[in-house]
Amino acid sequence: MEALARRLVPDEMWEIAGPLTPGPRTRPQGGGRSAADARTVMAAVVYVITSGCAWQNLPAEFGVTVPTAHRWFTRWTRANLWQSLHAATAHHPGLAEWTKTIRDCAACRVYE
Repeated sequence: MEALARRLVPDEMWEIAGPLTPGPRTRPQGGGRSAADARTVMAAVVYVITSGCAWQNLPAEFGVTVPTAHRWFTRWTRANLWQSLHAATAHHPGLAEWTKTIRDCAACRVYE
C-alpha cells in the first residue's frame, strides 16, 4: 500500500502540497489524539476522489479512518487546497496534469 500512496502523492508533489495544507485544528478544551499524518491522509483522500470509490470503501491499509479522510477532504476543499495545489504545480509538467485531475475529481465529490 505504501507504493500506491507514493504514486498518489509523490515526493515532489508533497513538497509543494505540504505547506499549502491547513494545519490541524486546535481543540479549545485541549487534549485529544494527535493529528493524523497529513501526507497519509492526502494519499487516502486522493485515492477515494480519483478512483471513484465510495468513502466507506476506503481500504483500511491506508491507515486512515473514513471519518478522518472525509473530514480532512472537506476542510481542505473549503480552504481551496485543490485549486491552490494545481496552481502551484502549473510549471511542473508531470505534476500539473495529475493535480488538475485531482482538482477536477475533488470538485465532483464536493456535492456527495
